[in-house]
Amino acid sequence: MWGSGLLHVMYVRNLSKCQVHLLTHTGERPYTCDVCKKSFKLSITLKLHVRTYTGERPFTCDICEKHFSQSSHLKLHLHTHTGERPYICDVCKKSFRYSKTLKLHLRIHTGERPFTCDVCKKSFKWSSALKLHLRTHTGERPFTCDVCKKSFKCSSALKLHLRTHTGEQPFTCDICEKHFSQSSHLKLHLRTHTGERPYVCDVCKKSFRYSKNLKLHLRIHTGERPFTCDVCKKSFKRSQNLKLHLRSHMEQLP
Repeated sequence: MWGSGLLHVMYVRNLSKCQVHLLTHTGERPYTCDVCKKSFKLSITLKLHVRTYTGERPFTCDICEKHFSQSSHLKLHLHTHTGERPYICDVCKKSFRYSKTLKLHLRIHTGERPFTCDVCKKSFKWSSALKLHLRTHTGERPFTCDVCKKSFKCSSALKLHLRTHTGEQPFTCDICEKHFSQSSHLKLHLRTHTGERPYVCDVCKKSFRYSKNLKLHLRIHTGERPFTCDVCKKSFKRSQNLKLHLRSHMEQLP
């Protein structure tokens, strides 16, 4: 009797899984939200959805007592306390807390760029990067400085800009204690202490601390003179040289 009862339970479970699977083919969504009328294939999915309206968060973290609407969200949250990073990149062995973060990271190695701009066909690794790029076409600058009303395409650019008003310089050199408003500025500054010159000329092997210095140097080899005087059409390798030259025309004016 016990054996036949167990078989019956297994049969019912398998039958319900089969019925759920069939919904993927029929497209049937029999469970509907009374609030927004959105429909779902499974009753449990509707139950989770309804919590967005009720605010119910029945799953609580025992450590910080933060509440969650789903047990899976609580499970992911616990990684912040345990430090567990169970998802490991097979290429570089870097580890992550969440599977989706690993998935995004892998695009660095694969070169996958699944998000493409409909305007210029440029592709991106992340949807957020595409969203930001689209603003170059639309001209949208939704982040505005409350002080000077200057607007920006992204919140991080506004955050950096605000430091010009506040004078905040949160990045400090450990060697000379000089302060900087941006981490990138500190990184460049550190080369004055380390002597690092990572930019090397392919022609003469001369090295430089900054990419812009290498770019200027290459004009010695290429002969490029991108800055041209509108008055006499004389061209120069550097913008400051053109600026100095223009003064000779100003001095000739009566």
